[in-house]
Amino acid sequence: MRPRDWWNKPFCRMVILGESTVEGGGWLSSPGERFADIVAKLINECQSEPMEYINKGIGANAISTRSPGYESSAKPSAMERYEDDVIAHNPDLFLLCYGLNDMRAAMPLDDFIDDMRTIILDVRGACAPLIVLTTIYYMNGWKSYPPYDKGSVELTEKHNAAIKQLGEDEDCLVSDVWEAEAFADWAINPDGVHANKVGNLLVGNRVFEAIANNCSGVSVATNRRDMPTEWTRGTMKSREDVGDPYDPWWVSE
Repeated sequence: MRPRDWWNKPFCRMVILGESTVEGGGWLSSPGERFADIVAKLINECQSEPMEYINKGIGANAISTRSPGYESSAKPSAMERYEDDVIAHNPDLFLLCYGLNDMRAAMPLDDFIDDMRTIILDVRGACAPLIVLTTIYYMNGWKSYPPYDKGSVELTEKHNAAIKQLGEDEDCLVSDVWEAEAFADWAINPDGVHANKVGNLLVGNRVFEAIANNCSGVSVATNRRDMPTEWTRGTMKSREDVGDPYDPWWVSE
């Protein structure tokens, strides 16, 4: 069965909304090591025209005022800022990356998913971008940094299952970055929370994989480049001759 093509044209503007792992910080040597920068770089290497990339991460951020960690969080929360930080930029690619802080502060899962759904529906209604959700990142400093000391592997897995179900229910791509990090403690900074350079490469490549595997638009420039080459002309003729013609089924009419 042929996969669904979620986006058949190059991206123009990517906005990512998230917490400290999106914003970056002292655990990395430069902003270019952030996983969001890696995603943007990989997409732009494929497209003939680079997309604009807008990073709207805030460290120690909460999804909303009803998150138990809100009072200790950096403000405004995602629910208080998504209109200005996402909708106002009119993205055609929107990455929504929340859950780590809210899970660690013991936010009720139903409240968290309800807030995520509100953001998804409002952003889609305003500018109709491709929306990508990430699962919660791997970490190992569970007992540190109150009020963010109530999380666990088991609680993370429950949140991640709910994020995946939300993606299915609301027609969003989901990138399982938890699985990409795969309990690799050496990919986590000694702070116990943030991915190091290696971890960000794992996460960034996993997010790019979700986009590139499902969106033919990322490959438009590559296909245009490769079609007129001697290699492609020769191999297409060989395939045609044996009844196995090239079928670019993903190209829109």
